[in-house]
Amino acid sequence: MARRYDTNDATDRATGLREAASAIRRGELVVLPTDTVYGIGADAFTSEAVADLLEAKGRGRSMPTPVLIGSPNTLHGLVTDFSEMAWELVDAFWPGALTLVAKHQPSLQWDLGDTRGTVAVRMPLHPVAIELLTEVGPMAVSSANLTGHPAPENCDAAEAMLGDSVSVYLDGGPTPGNEPSSIVDVTGKVPVLLRAGALSAEELRKVVPDLEVAN
Repeated sequence: MARRYDTNDATDRATGLREAASAIRRGELVVLPTDTVYGIGADAFTSEAVADLLEAKGRGRSMPTPVLIGSPNTLHGLVTDFSEMAWELVDAFWPGALTLVAKHQPSLQWDLGDTRGTVAVRMPLHPVAIELLTEVGPMAVSSANLTGHPAPENCDAAEAMLGDSVSVYLDGGPTPGNEPSSIVDVTGKVPVLLRAGALSAEELRKVVPDLEVAN
């Protein structure tokens, strides 16, 4: 049966984070608040757990799971051919609502879906998420909804959809934002905006003027 913890209560938060970290290490799923919407997460390096995440959402491998990290320094072990413009985006917008699609290190032993050698990575601007990520390392995290349903802005909505497929729910109250992150592809010479979300093309171009927008 799923357990739920109120992270706005100091005692419950400490217990919840400890239980969530243990669940992740056992290959189980957790729901956590982020600065955009609630996410469902698993250990990024446990293939079975990532497969369970996709199954819980009713999502196929053709839509790979993004990865959340707790520090920009973690990028050094995850990505390759990361351009100066990509680092400028990190410096300007992380932690925050910007997901970067980059080439991942060929040596990494993970299976996030059909990624074609790339990974979508983000550092969220939420203390509970960062604390958990700092404890367990990179997590495969997708919005905590059934595919085709609205992304949840509170823990009740996530639990109503995902139920006991998740071991631990971290309830941080309503999320501060309800727009998804903006997604920028930095695998080429010029950054390309794949999805406009919380950050507009205009905001991004203040940092990388050459940014293109995908059709």
